[in-house]
Amino acid sequence: MMMEKQKISGFTLLEIMVAISIISIALIAVYRLYTQTLSMNHQLIFNTQAPMLAQKKMAEFFTMPAEELADNSGDFGDEFHNYTWKSSVESVTSELLDNVAEDLRKIDLVVSFNNDELSYRLRAYRFVRN
Repeated sequence: MMMEKQKISGFTLLEIMVAISIISIALIAVYRLYTQTLSMNHQLIFNTQAPMLAQKKMAEFFTMPAEELADNSGDFGDEFHNYTWKSSVESVTSELLDNVAEDLRKIDLVVSFNNDELSYRLRAYRFVRN
């Protein structure tokens, strides 16, 4: 009796290793894309919230009495718990403006996120009658 060779179907170890390598490369690419998306989302949120917070704080500087204008810092409360602000107020000197420059104050405001991981700067000038 002659033995017939049976054809055994299935995957070899080499084929399985190649398939796992291809899947792992694809998963690494997807993971990198995911982390980039999270980082960009984090930055996008900051780029929309920081200007609004800076404008809000600057509006407070423009409504407070002139004698209270001074360097200061603080935060934005529990709603924006990772955001902080720091302001500096300086007198303006200019030869072109002459005596008018004595009545101007330069207000620089920096809004920071996560201990200066991201920061937004805003500058304004306020006229203050002496």
